[in-house]
Amino acid sequence: MQPTTSRPKITVTTDGHGVASHAGSRLLADLADATGLRQALSQALGRRRRRRSAHDPGRVLVDLAVMLADGGRGISGLAVLRNRPELFGPVASTATAWRVLDSVNASVLAGMRAARAQARERLWAQRAETVGPIPESSAGGRPWPGLRLVVDATLVTCHSDKELASPTFKGGFGYHPVRREALSIRAEVKDHRHCPVAAGR
Repeated sequence: MQPTTSRPKITVTTDGHGVASHAGSRLLADLADATGLRQALSQALGRRRRRRSAHDPGRVLVDLAVMLADGGRGISGLAVLRNRPELFGPVASTATAWRVLDSVNASVLAGMRAARAQARERLWAQRAETVGPIPESSAGGRPWPGLRLVVDATLVTCHSDKELASPTFKGGFGYHPVRREALSIRAEVKDHRHCPVAAGR
């Protein structure tokens, strides 16, 4: 049985054929490969891989991260990736993913954090080589070196049956997706966070 360490080759066209959902999530998986994150995670978990398993543990962790970034809320969300083999290739079963997560202890977690740090350093180095260093950003009438993030939020109204729920400062009920924008590279990430009781505060 061969380990699943590669993903299907995909081609982007504009003819409207072969349209697949969640295609953007594939970019995250490719980023993990390009920065060496998957390989480093595999090394951190290498000694705990079961011989009979066809799934690389680093690949399983990357798929879990992609699933969460794609909006998944639980480990069973891997089924979304599993149902798109033309994009993600073979994806581990829920049971296999549980075994990988169960094998993570304090020492493995430290190795995973080191792997993430190495991938991050490699990513910034790759960016510097291809497009140059991050330029200074300007805010508040002065220049700021490095990467700066602007945090903002917009209220989203939704019904709430929570006991003792209090309204937002505008008198409604809901939550606020937090929007982070990088001043230098204009990268945006949306993070939906629910306030426990006082929504929007």
